[in-house]
Amino acid sequence: MTSARTTAQAGFSLIEVMVSVLVLSLAFLSLGMLAARSLSSNNNAMSHSVATIAMYSIMDVLRADRSNAASGGYNNSNQDIVANACASLTPTQLEQWCEKQLADSALGGEVDTTKARINCDATSGDCTINITWADGRSANASTTQTVTTTGKL
Repeated sequence: MTSARTTAQAGFSLIEVMVSVLVLSLAFLSLGMLAARSLSSNNNAMSHSVATIAMYSIMDVLRADRSNAASGGYNNSNQDIVANACASLTPTQLEQWCEKQLADSALGGEVDTTKARINCDATSGDCTINITWADGRSANASTTQTVTTTGKL
């Protein structure tokens, strides 16, 4: 006489365990990539904030020295102000701004890729300021970032 024995399965099979480990591994890998992307975006936002603060700072200098700014004393539309060549810029306020704000490490520090242009129009009183830097901390290390603002004297 043969008896048919049926036994209830208890526990997990090895295949089930391996599939669950694979799913968990992919989830943790995705979370790690999300954290890295988040840090990169935060660094990019910080660089933009530093550039904006630098632009407002030089705009305050231009407003304080309105007559010199209106006559084109700060204009450099033909040549960039470069962060690693701040010495002997005229007027002195422009040199100090370059050394303290433009050469900030958040914009790449004192390197030749961090540049600024200032152009003030005497008739309208409009001043345009451009700051450009190479964002080496972003996902694409060769990315050039530019921030521009225009304000009245």
